Amino acid sequence: MTTFVTHLESALDGTRLPVGQVHSLHQERPIWVRYDLPAIRQQLKRDEVQARPPSLWRWRELLPVQHEASIVTLGEGMTPLLLAPRLGRELGLENLWVKDDSQLPTGSFKSRGQAVAISMAKELGITRVAIPTAGNAGGAMAAYAARAGMEAFVFMPTDTPAINQFEAVLAGARVFGVKGLITDCGKIVRLGKEPLGWFDMSTLKEPYRLEGKKTMGLELAQQFQWSLPDVILYPTGGGTGLVGMWKAFEELQQLGWLDRPNLPRMVVVQSSGCAPIVRAFEAGERFAQPFEGAATVASGIRVPAAVGDFMILDAVRASQGTAIAVPENTILESMRRGVRAEGISFCPESAACISAAHLLRQSGWIHPAERVVIYNCGAAQKYPHVAAPQLPTLDPHQPIDWNALVQA
Repeated sequence: MTTFVTHLESALDGTRLPVGQVHSLHQERPIWVRYDLPAIRQQLKRDEVQARPPSLWRWRELLPVQHEASIVTLGEGMTPLLLAPRLGRELGLENLWVKDDSQLPTGSFKSRGQAVAISMAKELGITRVAIPTAGNAGGAMAAYAARAGMEAFVFMPTDTPAINQFEAVLAGARVFGVKGLITDCGKIVRLGKEPLGWFDMSTLKEPYRLEGKKTMGLELAQQFQWSLPDVILYPTGGGTGLVGMWKAFEELQQLGWLDRPNLPRMVVVQSSGCAPIVRAFEAGERFAQPFEGAATVASGIRVPAAVGDFMILDAVRASQGTAIAVPENTILESMRRGVRAEGISFCPESAACISAAHLLRQSGWIHPAERVVIYNCGAAQKYPHVAAPQLPTLDPHQPIDWNALVQA
């Protein structure tokens, strides 16, 4: 493999940083990975990429890993882009699509980021990693760390879904419940860096997880035949996926691979129970203040403070997008609505996007004929605690009322 990475760059002030060294934040803010895009454009055509096996690593020229032996993979492939006509009709949208990352190896889009982040950690000689998590990121990091033979520490709020706790423990990570939110977990990871020497794999606190999430946008471009959708709705906690997609679209523009010049309007979707980015967007601010009393059933977007807040807000504004907080009490009903309409395994976070699509269509911000994508970040099966059903019970030794069965 050949890397086209030229340098790393502070996302806040543009300071250039050398490659081949371990970096976390620069002046407490995230770091971009930059590529020699003219060289890639000269040497690589999009048709060559399209002809490769449909895995995340087909984009290797646009990823930072230098040595093939460094790649840590669980077989993460291209996820389906599914037309959703019935749900679209219910929402008043004629061209609604769902990008379904629930089918990745760890059941969520976190597989993308952790595949690249752990691969780069391996390449840089890191052997002990730690992460604060709302759930899926911790499970994914534990799985990829196990695949790489690394020691992993995972810190999650005590009310994190039991399945996320189970998958991290099962993968051999040292897993700890923390009284508080993901920000409190992050404090423990920061405090432990010096005494235990682990590397902090928090959202946007290392440069490479973002590059894995970037493949979300690269795949969308290919699946739409190099013509991007009009609107993308994205459930936003730490915001790595939204920032990563926008980075992908900008890189594809510079490569000359897009057949349509217009880029999507990016929509930040949060819950009324935790909406720091929405509040900053509405106030016209570039940085978000911590959200007090954060609470939502969509645990993945229960992030009261994001280190990449300005990157999220910059991307939304550059795209002529918006940010919306949906009523917390609509999320579970939207989850049921989406799964019943299409059979797609919507997680609560992505169900918030269904609520957002409904509100934005009602307001006229989204037009009926526009091509709209909802990003489904994880599998509904990982959230049985939020909607455990009460099943009617049948006794096979007693007569069955078939009419009542149909009405149940």
